Amino acid sequence: MSNKHVSTLKTLLVVAGAALAVRRAMRSRTPAPAPRTTSAPERSGRGPSGIRARRLLVTAHERVADGVVRIRLEGHDLPRWEPGAHLDLVLPSGLVRQYSLCGDPEDTSSYTVAARLVEDGRGGSREVHEQVQEGTELEVRGPRNRFPLVEAPSYAFVAGGIGITPVLPMLRALPRDADWRLLYGGRSRGSMPFLEEVEKLDPDGGRVTVVAEDEDGLPDLDAFLTGLPGDAAVYCCGPQGLMAAVGERLPEGTALHLERFAPRTTADGDGEFEVELHRSGRTLTVAPGSSVLAAVRSELPDTPYSCEQGWCGTCQQRVLEGEIDHRDELLTDSERGDSMLICVSRAKGTRLVLDL
Repeated sequence: MSNKHVSTLKTLLVVAGAALAVRRAMRSRTPAPAPRTTSAPERSGRGPSGIRARRLLVTAHERVADGVVRIRLEGHDLPRWEPGAHLDLVLPSGLVRQYSLCGDPEDTSSYTVAARLVEDGRGGSREVHEQVQEGTELEVRGPRNRFPLVEAPSYAFVAGGIGITPVLPMLRALPRDADWRLLYGGRSRGSMPFLEEVEKLDPDGGRVTVVAEDEDGLPDLDAFLTGLPGDAAVYCCGPQGLMAAVGERLPEGTALHLERFAPRTTADGDGEFEVELHRSGRTLTVAPGSSVLAAVRSELPDTPYSCEQGWCGTCQQRVLEGEIDHRDELLTDSERGDSMLICVSRAKGTRLVLDL
């Protein structure tokens, strides 16, 4: 080997040795990575539609009318809310139900709701009445408000039974000199929650009309709405029939605000249609009077759902093809472009394709 090659080889060995020394020094100063561990996933603190969730303690559970209980849920630094807002309550069974807030919007230590027992319902209200009690901890989502009190020259409120719960905070919030009137109806005075408080808001007796059907018959909506200014804001919460009757009697252009706790229905939108499950390769038939959810769960029983009323968002699915008949009160306009709540919404045509 020539002297030149030997010199070159020595140079390479020196450089390699220096590089190795540097790497060793760096490793001695850099801590080794921590071993990878696994743990239970942390709660996200949000519901299916990104709504903030928190756990609150039931500190009061009391009867306030026949078949109606008032529930107080306590926590810390709770968000303030505005009249018309409601909460999603996740019951111990996992069912999700919505209840209007009827306490003080400025109280950041508690929320108050009221629930009527629905004898022929699907079990949620019975669970609230019979299983939820003082000391129960519930997951709560919200508050959310799709029934806000707007500014208007005058107001007319129509409440049926438990429908008084979102209206009561509105009445408290109105200025003393506001022009308002209320028609509050129920089966009997004993079945009408917060009746005494409502009557105290009208000490002179000129604004509140109370109609107990066992004493007075059905409320006279025509008389109540007669002479209503065209720029008045009309608020109605109660049974579907009551809300429909109020809407039929209002002149065109009058602002009507409704609070629904049942899915919307249409006269001619309940026909049969097909649903194709894109990833599963199956095509299902949704019969009149049935739901997409029921059809899907017959094939995919693990499909998540909860409220079955279009409020909680648990059953939201992506739609790849087809025109949707949205009947929920939850999705935003952007979400409605390519997704639906399959518990209540249907097809406007004869076919939908879901990403399932």
